[in-house]
Amino acid sequence: MSALHVEAGGVAPEAHQIASPNYDERPDGCAIDLIVIHNISLPPGEFGGDGVINLFTNRLNPEAHPYYREIHHLKVSAHFFIRRNGELIQFVPCDKRAWHAGVSQWQGRERCNDFSIGIELEGDDETPFEEAQYATLNALLTALREIYPGAAVTGHSDIAPGRKTDPGPCFDWGRVSR
Repeated sequence: MSALHVEAGGVAPEAHQIASPNYDERPDGCAIDLIVIHNISLPPGEFGGDGVINLFTNRLNPEAHPYYREIHHLKVSAHFFIRRNGELIQFVPCDKRAWHAGVSQWQGRERCNDFSIGIELEGDDETPFEEAQYATLNALLTALREIYPGAAVTGHSDIAPGRKTDPGPCFDWGRVSR
């Protein structure tokens, strides 16, 4: 992926913009200093469909797949989603609080959604991620660090241990600029 940039307000113009209603305002004076990497595939283990987009935009049809009956009611989102081919989709501007972390804690601070940016990679715990995904992720991290210098990068499993496993054992942290 070529260079990305993130504008004031937290919009990456190079990303495909799909607005999610699942966000709110960050607490006053709360600095963004954490970037959380996730994995997601809907249906589980299947890539390339619109399941994730539909989940993040509250349009997931519970009749489309048995698993969707369990999750269609969830109100979740992330700031960014990186598809297997490296396509970047933005659901929530970075200056808003996306609902990606759930019950979470980082270095003694709870409610990680308050101070973090969530990046979802299309994937699961059993499938290696694609070169194009690492390229887009690293370009995005570079752009994010320009406006949020010093932001730490960690996995969902690190802020919600015992509850979450993503980005999972197939994610190669050595290929990410942390």
